[in-house]
Amino acid sequence: MSTVLEQKQAVVQEIADKLANSESIIFVDYRGLNVAQATELRSKLREADVEFKVYKNTMTRRATEETNYTDVDEHLVGPTAIATSRTDAVAAAKVLHNFSKENEALEIKTGIIQGEVTAVDDIKQLAELPSYDGLMSMLLSVLQAPLRNFALASKAVADQKEGNEDAS
Repeated sequence: MSTVLEQKQAVVQEIADKLANSESIIFVDYRGLNVAQATELRSKLREADVEFKVYKNTMTRRATEETNYTDVDEHLVGPTAIATSRTDAVAAAKVLHNFSKENEALEIKTGIIQGEVTAVDDIKQLAELPSYDGLMSMLLSVLQAPLRNFALASKAVADQKEGNEDAS
C-alpha cells in the first residue's frame, strides 16, 4: 500500500473518530474571512475547548459513510471547516454563532449535536440558550420565589397586626 493512501486513510479515520466521539460537530463555510478574523475565531474556539480544522470534503464524506452521518454530505460543498467539541454540546455553537453575527463571511452549514444531524436554525437556537450557570440561577430563582413571597406576605401581616395594636 502506498504511503499517500495510508495517509488518506488515517485522515478519514481521524474525522470518523471525531464524528463518533464528539458532543457537537459544526460544519462552517469560512470563505471570505481574512487572516486576522480566522486567527480571532480560532482563538475564541480554543478558549472554549473546541477544535477547528479544515478537511477535504471527499475525506469527510468517506468518514460520514463510516459513521452513518451521510445526511451531512449535501452540505459538504465548497470550503468547509469542522468545529468539534468532545465535552460541551453548546460551546462550538455559541462561539460560531456569536462570531458569525460580527463577521457575515462565516456561515454555519449544518451540525451534529449529541449524535443527531441538526439544521442551522436549531444550532442558532441552541447557541442563544443561557449557559449552564445561567440556567441554574434561573432555576434557583424560580424555586426561591414562593418562599420569598410567603416571607413577604407574613411580614406584611405581622406589620399590619403591629400597626393595629399601636392604634389601640
